[in-house]
Amino acid sequence: MCMLISFCVFFRSLRDVNMKVPPSSLITFTVLLIQLSGASGGKILVFPLDGSHWINMKVLIEELHAKGHEVTVVRLSDSWYISEKSPLYTSVTIPSPGGFEQNYFEAFLFRQLEIRLQGRHASSWYKLWSHIQIELLVVQQFSLLHKAMSEVVVQMFEDENLMQSFHEAKYDVVLTDPAVGVGAMLARRLRVPLVFNVRWTIQDIWLMRNDFVFEFPRPTMPNIIYMGGFQCKPPQPLPADLEEFVQSSGDHGVIMMTLGTLLGKLPQDVAEEIAAAFAQLPQKVVWRYMGQRLANLGNNTLLVNWLPQKDLLGHPKTRVFVTHGGTNGVQEAIYHGVPVVGLPLFFDQPDNLSRIRAKGGAVIVDIAELDRHIFADALKTAIYNSSYKENMQRLSRLSRDQPVKPLDQAVFWIEYVIRHKGARHLQTQSTKMSWFVYNCVDVIAALMAVVLLVTFTCISIVRLLWRIILVGKKVKHE
Repeated sequence: MCMLISFCVFFRSLRDVNMKVPPSSLITFTVLLIQLSGASGGKILVFPLDGSHWINMKVLIEELHAKGHEVTVVRLSDSWYISEKSPLYTSVTIPSPGGFEQNYFEAFLFRQLEIRLQGRHASSWYKLWSHIQIELLVVQQFSLLHKAMSEVVVQMFEDENLMQSFHEAKYDVVLTDPAVGVGAMLARRLRVPLVFNVRWTIQDIWLMRNDFVFEFPRPTMPNIIYMGGFQCKPPQPLPADLEEFVQSSGDHGVIMMTLGTLLGKLPQDVAEEIAAAFAQLPQKVVWRYMGQRLANLGNNTLLVNWLPQKDLLGHPKTRVFVTHGGTNGVQEAIYHGVPVVGLPLFFDQPDNLSRIRAKGGAVIVDIAELDRHIFADALKTAIYNSSYKENMQRLSRLSRDQPVKPLDQAVFWIEYVIRHKGARHLQTQSTKMSWFVYNCVDVIAALMAVVLLVTFTCISIVRLLWRIILVGKKVKHE
């Protein structure tokens, strides 16, 4: 639109100054006008998941907005990080069914952690019971989440005005996180193509937040698009006070520790052991921690409520990254080539860290077994054993050596789905199969029927032969 206005203003100015415009220029202008009038950004409806998932979804939204797409984000009224007003998107706010405030979810995570720590010095049977308790807690929490999301779906679909506005908007694509199914159901209801932003996959375009630098090689379908590290960017300068602290570390460098957006503190005894381990080291430490004051805190440790994770990871004085193993942090550590000391806590974190350890870039510490000596040894290993830094820098070179940037790749395929009204030609045929055929129930039933028939036939033959033998013996006896 701005280009069209510019052309119009330009030609009007030529007319005003009585300049003659050659016919060829008029023809060229007409062609450009026709082309530009048909070019416009797509209309994208986003149903995101809050928390750390929103952080990387927002990166996609920023890039889509920059390319001229019109983005609408559906958010709950009690969203933690998804703002109602933003220059990047228009929001549609749905009344929340409640029960998933940030403090509530933090308490759920903290309770899991407490159960793990209670069983650290217990018998193997008690550890098994602790594991069962955690699994039951997770099932309970996800049951509540499922119930709440079901209520959101019913609320949306029964709101005739809302659904009419969605239909009238004529969205080109729905972008969502499959951790909750609301976005997928919304896309189906609106009959709009669907794109998933996800860490894992089971089958539809799927934008995978990893790649084969992080993953192990495996076959995948053509509708699986890898965009590992798409949120990673070159570091920006640190705030002046933080830069001064980092520079004061000298040749020893800096250790950075954060356990993600939702866990700003730890049980006091665990935090004291971590603080005591940091105090033993010559490095300076920047630790995002919002718990009670720590008695074992050393003069080398700076506690902060927030830290610029990407910029600190990209700082030349950063020696090691202490992390819970979230997908975003692990990908950023790879991008910047920083060794990792992992404290896996929940969900996909143990899996993420085990992959980095297998590639030689991480030391993993079980938080249930952590004390100051174990933690200090893990830090020293990651800092002073050069293989960890070398391996992470090798992974960094591999992740950066791509013909197309991961973010550009992700945006291209979203636009591809818009241009072609979906990407069904890339989907596996299994998506068109019924569950009966997909799970080979018909084949299994046929094979079982054959086995039963053969078994029945064999048993019948044996019984017949047995009777013949018995009859023969009886006749001979008589």
